[in-house]
This record gives sequence, structure tokens and C-alpha cells, in this order.
Amino acid sequence: MWQQLWQWFLEPENQKLCLGIIAAFVIGLILGRLARHKKEEKIKSAAKEGDKAFLKGVQYILSNEHDQAIEEFSKSVQVNSETVETYVALANLYRSKGDIDRAIRIRQNIILRPTISEQIRVRALTDLGLDYRKAGFLNRALRTFLKVLENQPSNMESLEETEKIYEEMKDWANAFAMRQRIARLARGDHDHILAHHQTELGKAYQEEGQLSKARSCYNKAISIDKTCVDAYLHLGDLHFGRQEYKKAIDTWKKVVQVAPRFTFLAYRRLEGAYARMENLKPVEDFLKECAQLNSDAFTRLALARYLYNEQDYEGALRELEGALALDPSFWEARRFMGEILLEKGKDGDALAAYEDLISHLNVAYLKFQCSNCGFKPDNLQWQCPQCRKWDTMSFMDSQMSESTLSPQLTETPLQKLQEKKEEEA
Repeated sequence: MWQQLWQWFLEPENQKLCLGIIAAFVIGLILGRLARHKKEEKIKSAAKEGDKAFLKGVQYILSNEHDQAIEEFSKSVQVNSETVETYVALANLYRSKGDIDRAIRIRQNIILRPTISEQIRVRALTDLGLDYRKAGFLNRALRTFLKVLENQPSNMESLEETEKIYEEMKDWANAFAMRQRIARLARGDHDHILAHHQTELGKAYQEEGQLSKARSCYNKAISIDKTCVDAYLHLGDLHFGRQEYKKAIDTWKKVVQVAPRFTFLAYRRLEGAYARMENLKPVEDFLKECAQLNSDAFTRLALARYLYNEQDYEGALRELEGALALDPSFWEARRFMGEILLEKGKDGDALAAYEDLISHLNVAYLKFQCSNCGFKPDNLQWQCPQCRKWDTMSFMDSQMSESTLSPQLTETPLQKLQEKKEEEA
């Protein structure tokens, strides 16, 4: 066989054929390598252009020029559609610009890619949840974050976002459960948040008339956080509504012990309970005790009102002077002082008091400000409406208006009981 093959090769024509085949193979190999090199150069050039556009986009982000950044990132993905990071950056930019629909579509396309890593997929899901939440689609956002937590139960960002959504939806039981999960993973003070969740759950039960469950929630809140003022106030309100006045009084008095700066929230509540019991003497003792423990302008104003109703006008004026010494801008105390002076026929002193009052009329009764984000609500909020943080409201002014004392008591018990005594006399 080999001899026959050799004899065939010795023929000149056959040798030419073999040489032709070899030459064609070599030429094809060379042309293939040239074409491949040209393609690689084209890809490298395109990648270089894509990287250049990506870097430009980053620079525009740093200079806060979002429109130009979107333009550059769009160029980058047109050149190289496989760069997931560019799509992520582009979606974030659209969200910051308020174009949530585009951001959502980009996230969904990223998630559907079969080749992305699990880490990138989870990040895209989390971002998609944030997009849904910003767009107001709370149920979609909730489902998305819960899906993340199925894969990564300890994903802190998704845990916190899920808790916020439950809070916005007033689903306090699930918000409480989510905060418990967070507390097991993260160090810090979680008790005050857990207590607020239980208090809010108690309020919901109380509105539904399920008083036993409400009381249980309030007590649980207090057991979690002994300083939860809102729990004491509403537990006292519950007792007051059931005409358990002594229990209500004992509960409200605890506010003075655990958080003296919030005792103004208990004043009218206590006044109302003692009025129902037709025994206002403890009110004076309570106010004097508060004045000693927490000497603020409003406590002295409340004591002045009590003394006035007891016809101790000199004592009332002394307390008002003490209130103004603590806070000269407390115009409500000046107004009340003017009323007493006019009533007692001291027109000159009253005129001086009212002249002084005029210079302070532009001062608000009481201002609150969130220590976390700076938001200024119209009234006291345990949770900031803007940043959703708990217990971040601080007083900007020591003055308190009548409306901040106790929303559920619309009458003035001291005056009501005084009128009743006058009618009996």
C-alpha cells in the first residue's frame, strides 16, 4: 500500500496537486489569523470606547451632572451590552432623576440574564425593591424584598426596608417581627423601636374595641422599654375609658419618673381623672412635685392655673413670674398674667404685661425638630414622618400649647369642677 502511494506521489502532476493543497492551507491559515486579529482589534477598540464612555459617566456623576452621565452610560452599553455594572449605574441614575419606569425595566432585564452571578442578582432585586418603594408600589416592593430574604435571610438592607414598608402599611405585628430579626443580627438599641411597635399595635386593638389585647400590648411595650412614654399614656387612657381612675393616675404619674421632659403630656390627663373623682387637691401636690423635679416654664404655668382656680391669685402670679424667669419668650404666661392683673384691677401692671406680650407675639408655643434629618413637624411625633426614625424629636422651644397636652380631653376639668362647685354654692 505504501509503495503504491509512493509511486502515485512520484508522478509530477500529483506532486503539483499536493503542493497546491499545502499552499491553499497555508494561505487560508494566514488569512484566518489576519481576520481574527482584525476582529480582536475591533473588539478592543470598541471596549476601549465603552470604557472611555463609562469613565466619563462616572466623572459626570461625581460632578452631579446626571443628564450627561446618563448619555455616556447609554453610549457604553451600546458598545458593550454585556457590562452589567453599567446597566446598574444607569438604572440608579434614572431612579435619582425620578424616571422610575426606566429604572425598573433595566433592573428586570438584569435579573432575567442567565449568566449573572447570584450576588449581582440579589443586588438587582434589592434595587428593584427600592424602585418599587419610591414609585409607591408598596406591595410589589414588599414581595421583592421578601424574595431577597428567602435567598439571604441576613440581608440587612432588605430587612430594614421590609420593616419600613410594614410600618407604612400599619402592619405593626410584622414590623415588630422584622425588628426582632434585625436585633438578632445587629448591635445597638432596638428596645425603644420594639416598644413603639407594640404600642402602635395596642392602639390599633384599642380602636377596634379589643381592650384586653390592647392592654397586653401596652404592658409588653413597657416591659421591653421602661421609658416608652407613649405606652404609659395610652395604657392610662385605656384605664380612664374604663373609669379605672386610680389605675389611670398611677400609670400617667410614671411618665414623670421615666421621662420628666414629657410630663406636660400627662397634666391634663391627670387633671381630668382627678376632676372625675371630685378631688383636685392631688393635682396641686403633683404639680408642685413636678416643679421641684423638672423646673420648666410650662409646669409653673400649669400650677399657676390651678392656684388661680383655687382663688390663690398671688400664688398664681408668683408661679407666672417664675415661668417667665425661666423663659422670657413664653407669651402664653404673659397673656395669663395680664388677665389676672386686669381682673384684680391692677390696670397699670396689666398694661405693662401686655406691652411686653406684644414683642413676643411672633414666638411659637412649641417647636419640634428631628435630630436625625432636621424635619420640623407641627406637633410631637414619636416617629419622624420624613426619615422614619423613632424617638428623634427634640424640643426647639420650652413653650407648650393647649392642643399639645392631651388630644382626647376637650374639656377643661379644673374649670368644669369649679363651675360645679359654684352652682352647688
